[in-house]
Amino acid sequence: MNPDGHVLVIGAANFDVKARPDQAPASGTSTPGIIRSSVGGVARNIAENLARLEIETVLLTAVGDDDTGAHILGHAAASGINISEALIAEGERTGSYMAMLTSSGMLDVAIDDMAILSSLTPTYLHSHKALFETARLVAIDANLTPDSILAVVYLCKQFETPLCADPTSTTLAERLIPHLGELHMIAPNHVEAEVLSGMVIDPMDGEKSRTAAAHLVMQGAERVIITLGEQGVVYADAETYGYIPAVTGQTVDPTGAGDAMSAAIIFGLLEGIPLDECVKLGVVAATLTMRTREAVRPDLTVDLLYSELT
Repeated sequence: MNPDGHVLVIGAANFDVKARPDQAPASGTSTPGIIRSSVGGVARNIAENLARLEIETVLLTAVGDDDTGAHILGHAAASGINISEALIAEGERTGSYMAMLTSSGMLDVAIDDMAILSSLTPTYLHSHKALFETARLVAIDANLTPDSILAVVYLCKQFETPLCADPTSTTLAERLIPHLGELHMIAPNHVEAEVLSGMVIDPMDGEKSRTAAAHLVMQGAERVIITLGEQGVVYADAETYGYIPAVTGQTVDPTGAGDAMSAAIIFGLLEGIPLDECVKLGVVAATLTMRTREAVRPDLTVDLLYSELT
């Protein structure tokens, strides 16, 4: 690991559309509500959070040669992310994500269109190996193809660069199972953790949730953080495990909260902060994000993060 290097984030950068109904929607007809759009993508969100926390961040992603892709990259650059090596795929459509929220603001169902991420091939990644060599840490989302994830793991091992991963969804989480032993940190939600661990996890049962986190550590992951929604967060490493309750308050939109948590924990790890304190920072970052309609809180700063820490 290069202590003076950047954080290299690899994965999705896309356009989000989110709908929140005023009442329970009825099948076959429209329902009044609020529809909003914004830039998103797990990797892009993590990268923006890190940049806003004053961490030098490079984003490897793929977008189409369309107005949406140009907007996403322009927003990323304006947020302080280095997008100089991002891939603009000719004739391809930029990735997108459509979410239906409940009337209380929680995720109901979602559809993602991330086919463009197949453009981040092993060849493309190996052509950027200098970014792996000079990085302090690499973070990926599981939108990458299995072959590309394998290439990332190989490059991180070659240059002894710590690797963090976000499972992204239950469908994609299994792509990380063969690589748990290579991960510096992994941050699934409880249903993704079920896929990774093969265990049934009840968010209401804190002890079983902590056992699942410890089980993933036994499978090789160095640090495991499992989010339990309104029930809080459990975490584990080889030396300890614990639980931190969620911060109560109104949820405006949960989109991006997990990405904010991952970024804040990565920030803490880079600062040499103990894991329990890192997770506290992560919970604060997630809470701040859920209080906004954006996937990344636009006024996030290190000072704001610490001012909300209790």
